[in-house]
Amino acid sequence: MRITFIYLAAILVLIGSCKTMEDSGENRIDLSGEWKFAVDPMDKGIDERWYASGLSETVNLPGSMAENGKGDEPGLATDWTGSIVDSSYFYEEKYARYREPDHFKIPFWLMPVKCYKGPAWYQKEVFIPVTWKDKRIFLSLERCHWETTVYVDDQKAGIQNSLSVPHRYDLTEFMLPGKHILTIRIDNRLVIPVGINSHSVSDHTQTNWNGIVGEIFMEARDPVYIEDVQVYPDIVQKSVKLRISLMNPAGISFNGAFNINAESYNTDDARMIAGEEEKIELTDKMKEFEMDFILGEEMQLWDEFSPVLYQLNVSLLDDAEQEVDRKAVDFGMREFKANKTRFELNGRPVFLRGTVECCIFPLTGYPSMDEESWEYIFEQCHEYGLNHMRFHSYCPPEAAFRAADKFGFYLQVECGSWANWPNSSVGDGLPVDQFIYAESDRILKAYGNHPSFCMLAYGNEPGGNNQEAYLGELVNYWKAKDRRRVYTSGAGWPFIDENDYHNGPEPRIQHWGEGLGSIINSKPPQTVFDYGEFLSEYNIPWVSHEIGQWCAYPNFNEIPKYTGVLKPANFEIFQETLEENYMGEQAEDFLMASGKLQVTCYKADIEAALRTPGFAGFQLLQLHDFPGQGTALVGILDAFFESKGYVTPYEFKRFCSET
Repeated sequence: MRITFIYLAAILVLIGSCKTMEDSGENRIDLSGEWKFAVDPMDKGIDERWYASGLSETVNLPGSMAENGKGDEPGLATDWTGSIVDSSYFYEEKYARYREPDHFKIPFWLMPVKCYKGPAWYQKEVFIPVTWKDKRIFLSLERCHWETTVYVDDQKAGIQNSLSVPHRYDLTEFMLPGKHILTIRIDNRLVIPVGINSHSVSDHTQTNWNGIVGEIFMEARDPVYIEDVQVYPDIVQKSVKLRISLMNPAGISFNGAFNINAESYNTDDARMIAGEEEKIELTDKMKEFEMDFILGEEMQLWDEFSPVLYQLNVSLLDDAEQEVDRKAVDFGMREFKANKTRFELNGRPVFLRGTVECCIFPLTGYPSMDEESWEYIFEQCHEYGLNHMRFHSYCPPEAAFRAADKFGFYLQVECGSWANWPNSSVGDGLPVDQFIYAESDRILKAYGNHPSFCMLAYGNEPGGNNQEAYLGELVNYWKAKDRRRVYTSGAGWPFIDENDYHNGPEPRIQHWGEGLGSIINSKPPQTVFDYGEFLSEYNIPWVSHEIGQWCAYPNFNEIPKYTGVLKPANFEIFQETLEENYMGEQAEDFLMASGKLQVTCYKADIEAALRTPGFAGFQLLQLHDFPGQGTALVGILDAFFESKGYVTPYEFKRFCSET
């Protein structure tokens, strides 16, 4: 066996196709590294069968085209993904020099170093070992942007378009042991009309990139294997209900058992729950088994103060009690639900002190794929007194959920859409309608076990004449499918009877003098009012949507931080304008003065929410800066979640913390 392993490893090195991952043995092949590559701006690769011939360029994956220096220089002809509300840039004299190719800069958002919208092709030679004969062979592509079409040698193997979960292909019928050419066509055009400003796709925030940025691997599974394990906590019975999906594509007769155990972690008091064995029989190609697993009297709960986690281990044994497959999933024992106008977590009231995250990652142009980066983000939020994050019109990757689980952070996830822009709406029969159903199914399956995943919405501020009927049916569909969290129609609106909670743009204090009447008496911020009268019209929790939006002056000391694929051309325009008006030396004073005012306004917003009886929570727009929509510097932190210097965590937490 040692000689065989060395021989196979030598083959893999010689052909330069891939390397076997150490922690997964011979059943997993890591495909990260160099891939052959070609752009296809004329969209002729399918007709010309590029998958059947070698590609001439190379890139490294995981990564985006921009990170690999591929694409076009941005310019006036760039086909941006995102609305440009103020078109004065294109004709006003003050912007004339920034429209010149040798000094091109845009003020709308951070400017990518390279732009490309269309198909691109990625190709790699892979070697399937003889030990994979009679196995099921899968390809997994984490965080693709956007639509992938996979070819093996000269055959099309499938097409997928999820924005939120890994694209996973069953390549069993295409891959016998030996050498194969794996080709992936990735199209980052708007293949589904989710809305050009959706933060899942828009240049406003993460950029409309092309590539694969997460794990890329092939794996072999036995003919009968565990496809999925979903865990449904019951804190009253101190147990979990398990739904285990077993796949048997060949339809063979299988007799065996599940062996199940669990262990708590993320606590100083880790505990092991002894294994249970459940006999099973299987002849169908797929079957779901349901069973209860008792945690017992020493069950440990998950919340923001004590985020205890469990790892559940499920082993599939054959009739000789030999393990043929295993799956481990993490979960937390918690019950998050609405009770009148408040949320309860494990029977105790919880108030959401939240911020919005709009897929803002200036170095990469796409969300971080490692836990460490997300742990830093949640740690910063925690330091400033928050316990909640809303993901605006996108769903984060697995790493974000795992980090949030550890910090006891409560997440609102969305299905990748902001459908109220030209050619985009919900409920009007467009392809986005079915996409949202399918995408939510994928999100619930991939991330549903995470205790941090507490809330779900279709996306942001929908448009469409039939939106209420469509979203009402969608919410009911979710509630019938999975009650581990609460659901709402959309962030912003509509406020329909089916909602578990409302996520609306009122109440807020920005309307000075605009007639909110008895809510704030149309006066500037003060401490002698609350939003009780507003909330009296509702009998379910209300979470205020995108409150704040208080802008500060640009921090020009931030400019050197942009060492990645996004450049602060907008900051440079502002800085040059200030200097030309002989006020460059006052930049720091403007930052400090506007920042102190910004903090005061956020204080007024937050205190008004906290002193309102029956209020469920708020979502700030936002703790860190938003670089899009004309450059909205609404954060007390910069786009890197780092301090701008005018408020400390201690000072902010004095008015933004648990009570």
